[in-house]
Amino acid sequence: MRAEQGSACRKTSIQSADYYHDIRNRKSYRQRSFEKRVDLMETCCGASNMAVFHHAGPCPDRLHKYFFCLFLVFYYSVIMTADAYAMHISEGILPFNWALFWSLAAVPFVAWGLYKLKKEAAVDLSFKPLVGLMAAVVFIISCMPIPVPTAGTCSHPCGTGIAGILVGPAISILITAVALLIQALFLAHGGLSTWGADIMSMGVMGSLAGYIGFRLLRSIKLNIAVSGFIAGLLADWATYLTTSAELASGIRGDEPFMPLFWKIVIAFVPTQLPLGILEGAMTAGMVLLLYKKRPDLLVKMRVLKPEEAGPHTEPIGL
Repeated sequence: MRAEQGSACRKTSIQSADYYHDIRNRKSYRQRSFEKRVDLMETCCGASNMAVFHHAGPCPDRLHKYFFCLFLVFYYSVIMTADAYAMHISEGILPFNWALFWSLAAVPFVAWGLYKLKKEAAVDLSFKPLVGLMAAVVFIISCMPIPVPTAGTCSHPCGTGIAGILVGPAISILITAVALLIQALFLAHGGLSTWGADIMSMGVMGSLAGYIGFRLLRSIKLNIAVSGFIAGLLADWATYLTTSAELASGIRGDEPFMPLFWKIVIAFVPTQLPLGILEGAMTAGMVLLLYKKRPDLLVKMRVLKPEEAGPHTEPIGL
């Protein structure tokens, strides 16, 4: 009986030893996996940037992952973006008096957008989802910066042409203001002090140029695709003409305005000329796609008249 108990105790001890051995092996495997990730980061980032990990000492696996993620965020945000260009007009570019002026000038336009959104949403419950979709379009399109070496800044498409055509200039301005605020707060694109100036250039001028251009061209019975192309082109170029005027007025000091204005305009030409054509093509493509697939939506948004969309078109919900 005692022999059987002794044998059972030895068997339990061996199982316990195997269990703790497995745990140690698992920890060792995790540590080896972490070391492989660190070696990979050393290869990509350089040993000097990763030296802190070799002196950190052993720590639990979760803590390893936590610090590893923090390092990735820091490396991308600080080291990788050290030579990046700013999008829109960057923080601190405009003097305080000009930043205040453009901010005050933008307030009534944003208030106009809020009023129109409330009014349209009260009539049509499906209007807010459409506004959210257009906000995503403007945000994503305007997050495609292309460096302009001659100007020390970036060019990018705007998306306000198509937004102005589909939801009207007032709501397009509101959409642009929200997109610019998110970009300034979380992506370091633009800035809070230059938020008003960016709203005026990209939101107000871009939306109005696209909307008015499209309406005028459609009033003379021009093809919807051609009207959309020219409207997108005008919205893009109007944005950068306004941006050039804002920069020239803010940084000119005692120098004359027009020579500096034309210098900034010419500096933008190498990238903004093709970008305007590209945005015109995107705007024409989106309007033409809706015209072919969902003309009822264009009628609903008052882009087309019912007779222009065809005799069998019936307005339906989103």
